[in-house]
Amino acid sequence: MFKQLKKTAGAVALAASSLAVMSAPAHASWDYSSVTSGIDFASIATGVLAVAALLGAVYAGIKGARIILGFLRS
Repeated sequence: MFKQLKKTAGAVALAASSLAVMSAPAHASWDYSSVTSGIDFASIATGVLAVAALLGAVYAGIKGARIILGFLRS
């Protein structure tokens, strides 16, 4: 069963990659600069980095609390 699944997955991957290669030149001529010129990606990147820093601080706080509680328990 798994051998057949492996063969099928390989065939699907080959077909998908060949379709992606064939369709790439068709989309290369589109110009999205007029659509994306009004978006300020700097503010979006700042927001994403702020959320990542907040999550990092929370995880570091949890890890620190576990270490301190481990010292107190022993």
